[in-house]
Amino acid sequence: MRMEEEYLKIVQKRFQSVKELGDKTINQLADKHIHWCLNEASNSIAVIIKHLSGNMISRWTDFLTSDGEKPARNRDLEFEDTIGSIQELREVWEEGWSVLFQALHELEGEDLLKNILIRSEGHLVIDAIERQLAHYAYHIGQIVYIGKQIKGEDWETLSIPKGKSAAYLEQMERKYR
Repeated sequence: MRMEEEYLKIVQKRFQSVKELGDKTINQLADKHIHWCLNEASNSIAVIIKHLSGNMISRWTDFLTSDGEKPARNRDLEFEDTIGSIQELREVWEEGWSVLFQALHELEGEDLLKNILIRSEGHLVIDAIERQLAHYAYHIGQIVYIGKQIKGEDWETLSIPKGKSAAYLEQMERKYR
């Protein structure tokens, strides 16, 4: 396998891993949780997800052939809290990820060094992918953090629980020996 194809497989796994953190957070929430925000300057989980989905749909639709900032996108509206329920939140969430994963699936190794536009600025495809991965990980980190604040003692950890690092390492060593 060529390095380019290996990279595309790895980056799809990384996007999936980041998505799973969001999925596991959303699964711990109820309708009343999705609109909570610390203050006027903060965004709720619903707003962050609406923004992520809008970004994904804009960036990844016709990824190789049109500017990633689509004329129909209204980014400012993404920051208005209009999602009514956890079910609607999940639908908005999945719509964005579906567009992203379809676009990644269609890429081939030789596409990585092509130039695309985002807001009229040229980017190599590989750079655009990395840019979006960092952007989504940033926002999903916010979602996880807000979820932890909302759930408090009822939060189900998404990674190695505090005080369990040695046991986890031992488990991994047994698994891969």
